[in-house]
Amino acid sequence: MQDYKTHTSLQETTPLVTFIVTYYNLPVQMLCECINSILALSLQPNEREIIVVDDGSDVSPMNGLMQYGDQIIYVRQNNKGVSEARNVALRMAKGKYIQIVDGDDYILPAPYEHCLDLIRGYEGLDVVLFDFTKSKTEDSSTYQDSSIQTGSDYMRNNNIHGAVWCTIFRQAARSQLFFTPGIEYGEDEEFTPQLLLRADSVIKTNARAYYYRPRGSSAIHQHNEERKQKRLDDTMEVILHLNQLADTMPQTDRIALQRRVAQLTMDYIYNTIVLTHSRQILNERLEELRQKGLFPLPDRDYSKKYQWFRRMTNTQLGRTILLNTLPILKKER
Repeated sequence: MQDYKTHTSLQETTPLVTFIVTYYNLPVQMLCECINSILALSLQPNEREIIVVDDGSDVSPMNGLMQYGDQIIYVRQNNKGVSEARNVALRMAKGKYIQIVDGDDYILPAPYEHCLDLIRGYEGLDVVLFDFTKSKTEDSSTYQDSSIQTGSDYMRNNNIHGAVWCTIFRQAARSQLFFTPGIEYGEDEEFTPQLLLRADSVIKTNARAYYYRPRGSSAIHQHNEERKQKRLDDTMEVILHLNQLADTMPQTDRIALQRRVAQLTMDYIYNTIVLTHSRQILNERLEELRQKGLFPLPDRDYSKKYQWFRRMTNTQLGRTILLNTLPILKKER
């Protein structure tokens, strides 16, 4: 099938936010729920742009989207993966700010309005970092916001959540940053740290503005052997790329990115254990990390969890304990 798109309305003014919604083989009602959550916001029609990218679904959702008329831009492409789908929309986007949403998730209006207030209230703010929830009930608590700081400062002193859908970011801050095609697992983990390092002004809020819907059929929950291997290989590729980038950066940025690399490496070792349950595979993966200078994990005071995990992985006995306990704990969660 050839690529095609319907673009029924051109914005005469620059929208405040472009919402990029990616879709692939989902129930259409989920996609509509996602779009409706965006339309429920206080943004006027000329303040928003909604681009829906259908990444070659078996059945086009077009019939279900006719109700939205010129309120959305619909793009259909051959199946190329979520990274390519997002890149298509990034090249089209006219908004001053970008919000990426997966088609099976949606925006929670009240806390998201707080995020909109932040970008309206601080001229030229580059990034707002917010929280997500797996609960459909909106959190009505008072929102707490950090002071404005650079992305590099924030990353040096905080653990970050890599999911790009927990950020509103300014197009100008993104510059020429795109998602790497072909990466199915960890594309956000590669994109978000680089985005933050480009940001001169970042605010972190505790507003839980994004509803994340965990689904057994999503890429992250597929556990056949081929998918497990792909997940680990993609994560390794991301870690190596970020580590190489860190070596080329000024000291403050390098320290910030090295912290994120160490955390991703910890997650990679954890996932190797819970996905494979194999000492042989764990040893092989650790040796590969060792050859790249990424193992043992650096002795840093990033978090208590990090320090504990570092100590456990540094000994054969500790790794044996992890191999025998982590897969069981994962099942019980």
